[in-house]
Amino acid sequence: QVQLVESGGGLAQAGGSLRLSCAASGRTSSTYAMSWFRQAPGKEREFVGGISWNGYSTTYADSVKGRFTISRDDAKNTVTLQMDRLKPEATAVYYCAARSGRLSPVRLGREYDSWGQGTQVTVSS
Repeated sequence: QVQLVESGGGLAQAGGSLRLSCAASGRTSSTYAMSWFRQAPGKEREFVGGISWNGYSTTYADSVKGRFTISRDDAKNTVTLQMDRLKPEATAVYYCAARSGRLSPVRLGREYDSWGQGTQVTVSS
């Protein structure tokens, strides 16, 4: 398995931007689809977006499409979530997750093998 550590969370104003990073270690020679999920207080975890194992395709939740961008740098074993035009409803703990194999990201959390511990994002109105 791969170990994942998120960073970059914090406080932002509505309309602002934040960039989250996910650093992978361990079995990074394996191929992984990588995704971001989030969980707001009192709500279920939800899929934010993901990137395929080769970086060729991305997919996003409708609620963030056009505002959030996922990219990966396999040389640095990192995945980045760029969040622009933030809204207060983006307040949540954000998690990165890895899905082992030459696969595309999927929206079901149970399909992922490894998870980070999360980073808090708070967007003030």
